[in-house]
Amino acid sequence: MSSSQVILPQDLPSDLQQNQQFLYSPKKKPAANNEIWLDPLANWTKTALENNKQNLLQEVLPQIERTMLECALIHTKGHKQEAARLLGWGRNTITRKLKEFGIG
Repeated sequence: MSSSQVILPQDLPSDLQQNQQFLYSPKKKPAANNEIWLDPLANWTKTALENNKQNLLQEVLPQIERTMLECALIHTKGHKQEAARLLGWGRNTITRKLKEFGIG
């Protein structure tokens, strides 16, 4: 048994190792078109973890927020209040994010 906090497949009993259906695996096919980005995200995450990267959320969340903010602003033709509403943000949050990302 592994002494670390991470359980790897080789740490499992041999009967579970042989029954692969019990091991977690990300979905192979997205359930809907709006989930199409999950496979690349899962692949990126897997690669980052294999390369012992840390603080993955600190790296990816700002990129996701910036992308969604830019798309919302394009969709609303630059109307910041409407973009904030669509993203579930308040006025102060969108103002802070615009400054943080150097947008506008």
